Amino acid sequence: MTESRCVMKITNQVISDPLDFLNQIAQRAMLLYPVSSRSTIRLLNYSENATYLIEDTETGDRAILRINRPGYHIKEELEAELIWMEAIRSHSSIVVPEPITGSNGELVQLVSAGHDGQDPYHCVMFTFLAGSAPDEENESRLEIQFAKLGEITAHLHNHTSMWKDSGQLSRPTWDYETMLGSKPKWGRWQDGLDMTPERVEVLKQAAGNVSQRLSRFGKTPDRFGLVHADLRLANLLVEDEQIKVIDFDDCGFSWFLYDLASALSFMEHKDCVPNLIRAWLKGYETVRTISDEEKEEIPTFIMLRRLTLVAWVGSHSDSETAQELGAEFTHKTVELAEQYLLDRRLN
Repeated sequence: MTESRCVMKITNQVISDPLDFLNQIAQRAMLLYPVSSRSTIRLLNYSENATYLIEDTETGDRAILRINRPGYHIKEELEAELIWMEAIRSHSSIVVPEPITGSNGELVQLVSAGHDGQDPYHCVMFTFLAGSAPDEENESRLEIQFAKLGEITAHLHNHTSMWKDSGQLSRPTWDYETMLGSKPKWGRWQDGLDMTPERVEVLKQAAGNVSQRLSRFGKTPDRFGLVHADLRLANLLVEDEQIKVIDFDDCGFSWFLYDLASALSFMEHKDCVPNLIRAWLKGYETVRTISDEEKEEIPTFIMLRRLTLVAWVGSHSDSETAQELGAEFTHKTVELAEQYLLDRRLN
């Protein structure tokens, strides 16, 4: 999730120019990988992670360096992310970046922050993939791409269902408790922007309904497993007719239908969403079956994701994304929740 900050705190010291600090970390990280000394480094995205483009000025070879934000994942979780990506590349046709090992043969490199008592930064490197994110405004084109995304997601779910090592990976669990319950990873939805007692009450009812329905839905292996968990448009690259999947930073254990909900992130309220869902299902069902009971709960997973995003926006109110979305994101969420509750009562 995109996040820009103007200050960074390192133990008792506040760094007023975090980009300069991260640039220094990136320069040190490059020395730990088999990249040419001719290579240039350029910041692509300063999010909760910092992402850099590494380019060899002589050969044109490019790679992506990601400096992970401290405290979000431990080293074993980052290694698990990269192990899964390697397995996807080896055992499926899904196009994902290839992890690049450091000169010491390890997937995750540790770079000192240069301050006593501060944990080192975890760095990972990937091959560069060409392409651009789908255009949210081109709805007819987006429907075609969602059908393809549904097919890709089904292949991904088949892979995790059959891959014997998936359950052994050290990755977080994304369920009700860790999203909307007592242990929310992205903060409390109640702390979203422009909350009022009336809005809280509507969203509380929706969250309660989601909790009840997910409890009944269950976590059987045909419904719950290792998923990408953040298949929104920003994490897809389109080149010609091919869709590539990037940014497995949030991958973990959740319901398979959560991958559909995450694909609709930030646009759940749009009129085109029913058509996108139909297109996604059409593509998904060419590869993997999905029951009527599962389809019935798609609105529940969309509501789960939307409320989780309300929490994220509230806990990242200084971010560029949160400021662009503003209070209207909460207002639209309340409207979605009211419709969700009405539809659930009718059903």
